[in-house]
Amino acid sequence: MKKLIEWLKTSSRWKHLLGGMCIGIGANSWYCAGYAGLVAAGALEYKDKAHGGEWDWIDFGLTAVGAFVGHTIRAVL
Repeated sequence: MKKLIEWLKTSSRWKHLLGGMCIGIGANSWYCAGYAGLVAAGALEYKDKAHGGEWDWIDFGLTAVGAFVGHTIRAVL
């Protein structure tokens, strides 16, 4: 667990996870959370690629998973 936390801290990966969670908390349904999370993840990665970076599937996945986690939090509360 400690390695996971350190891995999230050393890069901007925690921002992708947190951003996805914010999307999920604001979503009204699972479909909305998934769709918005995938669109936002794709847009973020396209922005990185357009500015000379590389497409990062881990960041893409963290944003999408964060949306589902955020909606899970909303559904439970």
